[in-house]
Formats: sequence, C-alpha cells, structure tokens
Amino acid sequence: MATSNKARKKPPAGDTPDHESALAILSSLGEVAYRWSIDDDRLYWDGDVQSVLGTPADEISTGRLYAALLDPDNTDSRHDAVFLTGSGDRGTGAPFQVEYALRPGGPDQPIVWIEDSGRWYGDGSPLPKRVVGIIRVVSDRHEREQRLTFRSSHDELTGFYNRARLIELLEDTLISTKRFRGSAGFMLIAIDSFRLINDSYGFEIGDQVLAVMAKRAASRLRGADAIGRFSGNKLGVVLRDCSEETMAVAAERFLSVAREEVITTDNGAIAVSISIGGVTLPRNAGTVNEATARAEEALHQARQMGQGRFRPFVYSQDRQEERRANSALSNELIQALREDRMRLAFQPIVGISNRQPVLYECLLRLEQADGRITEARSFMPLSERLGLSRLLDRRALELTLEALEARPDIILSVNVTAETATEAEWLARLEEAGSQNPDIARRLVVEITETTAIRNLDEASQFVSAVKKIGCTVAIDDFGAGYSSFRILRQLDIDVVKIDGDYIKNLAADEDDQTFVRTLIALAKHFRMKTVAEWIRDDKSAALLAEWGADYLQGDLTGSPILEVSELLPVPD
Repeated sequence: MATSNKARKKPPAGDTPDHESALAILSSLGEVAYRWSIDDDRLYWDGDVQSVLGTPADEISTGRLYAALLDPDNTDSRHDAVFLTGSGDRGTGAPFQVEYALRPGGPDQPIVWIEDSGRWYGDGSPLPKRVVGIIRVVSDRHEREQRLTFRSSHDELTGFYNRARLIELLEDTLISTKRFRGSAGFMLIAIDSFRLINDSYGFEIGDQVLAVMAKRAASRLRGADAIGRFSGNKLGVVLRDCSEETMAVAAERFLSVAREEVITTDNGAIAVSISIGGVTLPRNAGTVNEATARAEEALHQARQMGQGRFRPFVYSQDRQEERRANSALSNELIQALREDRMRLAFQPIVGISNRQPVLYECLLRLEQADGRITEARSFMPLSERLGLSRLLDRRALELTLEALEARPDIILSVNVTAETATEAEWLARLEEAGSQNPDIARRLVVEITETTAIRNLDEASQFVSAVKKIGCTVAIDDFGAGYSSFRILRQLDIDVVKIDGDYIKNLAADEDDQTFVRTLIALAKHFRMKTVAEWIRDDKSAALLAEWGADYLQGDLTGSPILEVSELLPVPD
C-alpha cells in the first residue's frame, strides 16, 4: 500500500499524552508549572493548580490576581525575584528562586509556603518579557526549617533564648554601649532551693516551675530587653539602656512577681522565691566573660544574704587580690603535682600509757620550687574549694602506699576529703593495692572527717564498708565538730575515733570541753571503738584523757611530724 507524502499534523505540546502525564506527576508532588506573559500580565497554568493551591486557575489567571494571595506579612514575592534579579537574559534566560507565603483561602486561612523557581526571558530586551517556572508547596519543609532555626537560638523548656544566643546578645550590647558611651546591665536570676523542689516534687515539676518563672520574668521586661535560660535553674537578662539605679528597679520587679504569686503545677501550688545578681556594663564588666563571672559572683553573694535578695556587683580590690593569690596557689599546686613536689610528713600517734608510736598519720606537704616546705593547712581548704582535693588525695594515697611498701614495720593513716569519698577511681586504686598485697591494706588506716559523713551519711556508710572490705581500718577525724556524733557512731562501722583538736587544746582549763570529751570517749567505748585525742599539748590534759579511758594521743606533746620515712620507729605488730 502506498503511503501518503503529506506531513502529519503534530498535536499541541500541551495535548500530548506524555506532557499530560508529566503534569499529573507534578500535581501529585504538590507542584505545578506556569507561564507568565508580563506585557499583558497573563498567567497560564500547565497542570492542575487547583489541586495544589485549592484555587481554580481562572481566579489566578493574571500576575496581579496571584499576587493578591500573598500573605500581608510576606516580604518576598515572585515579582521581586524576577525584576530585582542582578543578572540579565543573555539568550538562555535568567534564573531565579524565591520562597514566599500565600493565603489561598483568604486572609483568615492557613498559610501555604511556596517555593517558586524558573527563568525569565527578555527576548532581546534588558527587562523581563516572559517567565516560565514551577511552584511547589513546601509548607512541611518550611515548618521543619523554622523549628530547627528556633531550636538553634531558643531553649526548648522556657521558649526563650538559649545560652548561646543570650551570650551573642550580651556581646552585641557590650559593643553598642562602648561605641555610643551608654550603659547596660546583665542579671542572673536563680530559683531558690531548686534542688529541694526537684527532690520533693520531681524534675518534671521543677521544669514547670522554671518555665512559669521565666514567663513571669519576661512579662516584666521592657521592650528592648532580652531574657533566656543561662544554665540549669538560672535565667539571664540583658537590660539595655540600664544604669545601676534602673537595674535595682528591674530586680525589684522580678522579685515581686515571685513573692506575690504562687506557681500552679500538676502537683498543686508551690511558693517559690528567687535570688538575683547583676552587673552594669561596661563600667563593671568590659567583656562577656567578666559580665557572666561577675553576675555569678553577685548572685552568690545575694544567696548568702538569704532567699529572695538582689545583689549588684561591687568591685573590691581586696577580693581581686585574694583571687590572684588563689589563682597563683592553684597553679603552684598543679605544677607541684606535675613535677612530683608533693611530700608526706609522718606524725606519730602514740599509746596513752607508754607514749610509744602505734601508727603515723600521713600529712601532705608542698615542696615549693625554692625548696621551702608548706603545710597542708595552707593549701588544702583552697584546694577543696577549687576542686583540686581529689588530685591531692590521689597523690597522697600513692605516696602512702609507697611508704608502706618501703617499711613493712609501720602502720600509716591517710586522709580522704569529702569529694574523694565518692570517687570510684581513688577506691579502685586502693582495692588494687590491697589485692596485690593484703599486708599493705592491713597496715593502712583511712581517715574521713565527721563533716564528710554528715554531708551524706548513706554515701559515707557505703565508702566505709568498701574500705573495710579491702582490709583497711577506718577512722573518723575531727570527731565532735559536726555535733551529730551519736548518729554517726551508730550508723557507720568505724574502728577509730579521732576527737577534734578544738576540744583538746584547752582541755585542762575548760570544764565544758572536759564534759564534752568525756562524753565522746564514753560513746566511743560503748561502740567498741578506739579513741585518739588530737592536738595534745600538755601532760595535765593527757592525764585527764587517760583517766577517762582514751587510747591514743597525737600532737606536739607526743611528737612533731617527721619528713623521712626511714626515720620512723617500728610499731608493734
């Protein structure tokens, strides 16, 4: 059969089956293509725009009608993306992409977020003549991005700024006040007794209290101020254009909102108070680090005054010098640990009748770079405040174990601070030494203070049990200082009681001390514990202690600390 030479007529591009399938796929994905003729403002939709936007094509057949759907608060549009683009059409079109918000259902209906991308063509003109592109609904993506953006700068619990963003605002405020010679403030607000709230009601209720307090504090801010969660139960407030007087007024607003209203939680109403510390910028703090540190210091001072107080930071030369001295000592201790300049001195503890050593207490000493020896009382209190006591306790234990290894004929005691009594690493090292050489454990007495036991009696009991399981003897030091002696003796499995030296140093002349010490010795005997009287200085006190049944003496009367382990006298087995 002959074929016709007549050319077949091609259907319009929009009528081909493949084109229709492509448009259907786009619509199913929440996308629709369009063509926009700018001269006559005609807008042609290639696909089912109603299924994408919910608006019929004939209702948005011009660029003007489509623009009417823009959310009034919207700052972006297709028009601006096309006409304000920086690149021109060089024959292949100029690309554009923009994201904006529509309200297809009307001003009171939900927002639909649109991503609009395509190219505009000038057709020889430097200005756009026609546009082709695709719009797609990206509401879900936009919401996710907004959530991520919010979380990057806001605290999830309170809904206000997080620490990172708060610090950024503080830094910006500092820069501004310096540039324009202004004044600002930074405050830290902390909920009083927050740990007690968590312990009594649970952490969930504590979170509710913090969130409500943050909202109430925010309601007392001025328009330019900012609030955020600084850390834990602390809120940070940046106060712009703020003098010392203004900061005091702001603090009273925050204190009053806590005083005057209880907080309703899932467990009922809870009355809370807050403490506030503040610092003025840049007068009393020229950097962010100074601002936060000095606000923390002021807050600490406010808490020391009692609950529900405000304290502004006040510069003190004496305090700064004390801190410099503390810093120098801290650095010296760290350096001494690194350079192995910590030493032990051994003070004898003697029998009360024969005055012969029965063991030696290991006292830590610092050998300074110039060879001078510093006693522990000069650095141990500070080391505990600075968190260095654990490092010193570990070194003291190592030196004590070495001395016991070198001298099998002596018994030593070593002190443990409250922080170390809860540390697994120290106990593990002791357990290792005891398992390798049980005789060392038998010849070691571990001393804890009464104040350590009072801090957490259950933890102290667990520590004592663990030490005794290793094979060591346990003594309680400074006994009587905590005024809860009977309870401690009854609950802890202690072997030796060391009576606090404050009750011994004036024992011969002070009848109140005599009554107290005699009672403590009787208590110890009741629980079958040995007693050591510390700080013994005179024979009259020693005679009284012997009369009351004390077992051992320690102090200047019976022997000063000895620096060399080789000089220690053997003790009876």
